[in-house]
Amino acid sequence: MVEKARVRFSASERAELWERWRGGQCIADIARGLERRNKSGVYRILAADGGITPRPRRRAAAALKLDEREEISRGIAAGDSIRQIARKLDRAASTVSRELKRHGGREAYRASEADSQAWERARRPKRCRLARHRRLRWRVAQKLALQWSPQQISGWLRREFPADQTMQLSHETIYKSLFVQARGVLKKELVAHLRTRRQMRQAKSGTLKNGLGSIVDAVSIRERPAEAEDRAVPGHWEGDLLSGANNTHIATLVERHTRFAMLIKVHSKDTATVIDALAKHVRRLPAQLRRSLTWDRGKEMADHKRFTLATDVKVYFCDPRSPWQRGSNENTNGLLRQYFPKGKDLSIYPQAYLDKIAKRLNQRPRQTLGFECPADRLRAVLQ
Repeated sequence: MVEKARVRFSASERAELWERWRGGQCIADIARGLERRNKSGVYRILAADGGITPRPRRRAAAALKLDEREEISRGIAAGDSIRQIARKLDRAASTVSRELKRHGGREAYRASEADSQAWERARRPKRCRLARHRRLRWRVAQKLALQWSPQQISGWLRREFPADQTMQLSHETIYKSLFVQARGVLKKELVAHLRTRRQMRQAKSGTLKNGLGSIVDAVSIRERPAEAEDRAVPGHWEGDLLSGANNTHIATLVERHTRFAMLIKVHSKDTATVIDALAKHVRRLPAQLRRSLTWDRGKEMADHKRFTLATDVKVYFCDPRSPWQRGSNENTNGLLRQYFPKGKDLSIYPQAYLDKIAKRLNQRPRQTLGFECPADRLRAVLQ
């Protein structure tokens, strides 16, 4: 089974996936944040590496680069010999010769194909510490079978073999050997001896069972005022980040009573940047439109107390896997995909353009408002 064909996550999406996982989001929330209907693709990527962020791949310093391969291709087209091509590249003739042999010879050589194949060939797994040291592997497996934790095993090894570095390793190395499928060193059955019995390494700031993650003093949506629930009073907002390529985002706010939308440019999704951008826009609203904000459990709102202090707007957080609790915002984000399609870099749009799109949405008749426009409904509220 070829994972790429099934999952189809771009490099930037994979980077965001791992960032969200390290931030403590659950698989369902990650899938929703990446706008994937099926969370199985997210799970496969995480499970393949045992929930442990893979190291970024890098080319070896001595490896041929794409521009050098293109120079080889040009040399072949010009009829140059291997030694002539090597001199132009300041490389050994044997390096050029091996490159051509690997990729079909002079007649079949194509620089881009050769570079892609070389990149794939470089993905050979390196033998980990436990794979190289049989005695150490046996000791670790023995203690895991006794239901010792990896931390206990690591500490015991340091005390038992203080002078033998080959018999010592960190608890993280043990976790990697258990969880990362590519290693295949310790039998998968040993995972059952872990107290948690989990199949993947969880982030230290992982999502808690109460659904509010590691956000300090988060207030559940269940404590939101009744006036916000029945949409009878204006000033209660729903918010989220609309995601684009290259880990770019736009903050979206929708007022529950009028469905009036605001789009806010954010230069990154760290909590300081998002809070500053949101507070700047919300402070411009009249007091009667500043009552509450309902957000999902994204870490971008971790500093919600500072937002409340700056705007006098209380923040409430949704239950896990419950996007319908921000139904107006979810619907608006769907409408926005007409202007900001998936896979588009959102950093190219200035605030003025975002304001233009928001105005277009706010002047569009809405069935839920009896085909009144959000802008007209808001104007009536403020009179």
